[in-house]
Amino acid sequence: MKRGVTLAVAVVGVGTLAALGGCEIVAVGALNLIETTRFTVDGETLYMSGEINSKTDEQFAAVIAANPQIKTIVECDVPGSLDDDTMIPLSYQVRALGLNTHLTSDSEIASGGVDFFLAGVERTMEAGARIGVHSWSDGTREAKDYPRDSPEHEANRKYIADMLGDDAFYWFTIYAAPADDIYWMRPDEVAEYGMLTAPVMQDSAYNCPSES
Repeated sequence: MKRGVTLAVAVVGVGTLAALGGCEIVAVGALNLIETTRFTVDGETLYMSGEINSKTDEQFAAVIAANPQIKTIVECDVPGSLDDDTMIPLSYQVRALGLNTHLTSDSEIASGGVDFFLAGVERTMEAGARIGVHSWSDGTREAKDYPRDSPEHEANRKYIADMLGDDAFYWFTIYAAPADDIYWMRPDEVAEYGMLTAPVMQDSAYNCPSES
């Protein structure tokens, strides 16, 4: 899935580094060599922050193995994915494990972080959470430049359809903003595309750990 991810240096199309300059390629490559995802366990809750990268699946597997009681993943600040070849299988695993996903009132997720949220069997959100989406780019063309029946859409489209029951949300994202920008969704749009399995909450017992 060619999603974008917000970095300090740029917003890039994941999976297609050819469009980047040398410094940005080195930056993304380097970030895939370290752990960029942070997990914190609190009882049956797993708090998650940071970019999803090539090491996230190993981190997640270790956390789940040591904490089989986990039922809900709370995304705190997940700005995107540096490696969608990891993010997609990881998301399917979350669904297969029957885990839920949740956003607190302070949560902010974008790009691949939104895709990951959709993996939850039950998907809940508190008022105030921010969800950002955009198109993907292959370095030459934006997603919207390809015909709808183009095979370039298939991996992205199928993932969304598998998670939500149809692919309408996929088509929304590719027109919402270009790959180098982010569109922050309105509450009515979140509802329209069936991203949640319950009404928006005003509060909850979840509290993301402070970053220190």
